[in-house]
Amino acid sequence: MNRPLLGGGGLAVALVAGGFLLAYQFVEPAPPKQLIMATGGSDGAYHQLGLALAELLAEEGIELTLRTSAGSQENASILAAGEVDVALMQGGTELDSNPEVAVNALASLYFEPLWLFHRAELSPVPRELEELAPLRISRGAPGSGTRDLVDELLELNGVTLSSLALPEPADPDGALVAGRLDVLAVVAGESSPRVQKLLADPAVRLLDLPRASAYPMHRRYLSALELPAGAINLATDNPPEDRRLIGVAAMLVAREDLHPALVDLLLMASPTVVGAPGLFQQRDQFPSPDYLSLPLADEAQRFHQRGPSFLQSILPFWAATLIDRLIVMVIPLLALLLPLIRLFPPVYRWRVRSRIYRWYEDLRQLESRLDQEGAGPELLSQVAALDREVKQVDTPLSYADELYHLRSHIKLVRTRAEETS
Repeated sequence: MNRPLLGGGGLAVALVAGGFLLAYQFVEPAPPKQLIMATGGSDGAYHQLGLALAELLAEEGIELTLRTSAGSQENASILAAGEVDVALMQGGTELDSNPEVAVNALASLYFEPLWLFHRAELSPVPRELEELAPLRISRGAPGSGTRDLVDELLELNGVTLSSLALPEPADPDGALVAGRLDVLAVVAGESSPRVQKLLADPAVRLLDLPRASAYPMHRRYLSALELPAGAINLATDNPPEDRRLIGVAAMLVAREDLHPALVDLLLMASPTVVGAPGLFQQRDQFPSPDYLSLPLADEAQRFHQRGPSFLQSILPFWAATLIDRLIVMVIPLLALLLPLIRLFPPVYRWRVRSRIYRWYEDLRQLESRLDQEGAGPELLSQVAALDREVKQVDTPLSYADELYHLRSHIKLVRTRAEETS
């Protein structure tokens, strides 16, 4: 009588296993254990940020390898070529027109002001960007994000770039301090050692841009920033007056096929690195889905709107990722088990009763022979064998009444056979 139970259980197991195999086709692969990030120069702010992220990701079992580069433009090229997985880029950096791999932004990380330093003796001091045209200006190395941004802003002001024929000096900072340059452009965060050194140099002043608030209306990825008087050094009143600046945002950018779990992990780690307040940002203002010049990735948009999932907030990365992947397997399990739970009792009942009915079939054939041929030693022996076989059956209590009915009917036929023998 255990065969019906085993048979029904085997069918249920086979159905659930089939559902699992089908669902497994839709389970995302596990996230890779290694990532490659393009940063910048080994002594730059991007590389230092990359080192901090690598340390945080290592705690979750992910190895982040940093690849140095010449800057944002090179980062954009190697990311679009699929040579790296993620990159740090300056807002406004243009991608290749036909990239091999689609690229999306994950977040902006902090503001990078355009610092326009001029020598202290410069007179008159320029008030607008178009006034830079006749001056000796360092716009940044060719191919750098600084050069691209400055050139775009100059063109917005009607400056012909061909008129800026001064070659880029090997040491622009030293040339500015020595008086061989009039203006030096630097795009970098406030914590940049280069920026800090220039801000502290008495031979250098910071240019004020009165129309800074107008530029975001022409390029949405730009931001108008303000540096209050004395923000650098109150004792020396540096700067002596408020300075209005134009800024872009440093962006965390990734290939479109980056595993969604790694997108979440990068965004969860970023606030530890960039969430502190600064000259131009409030606490926890970054990472942000704003100030971007590239489309925001779908997974990143979901994360910015909802934050980490419940599992990600209470479990280690590997455990949360594993459970998220296996949830797909649970759906067919529930879809199959719920109907099976309801279907199994009647199927089991039918299987048990079908075996009892087969004994009734044997009993009816013996009774038919009794009516036609009369009782004999062979028939009595077969009735007795059927009775012994049924007595050895162990049934659940819920089916005992049917078994006892069968035994009483066997006894009835056996009694008739004995009376007529």
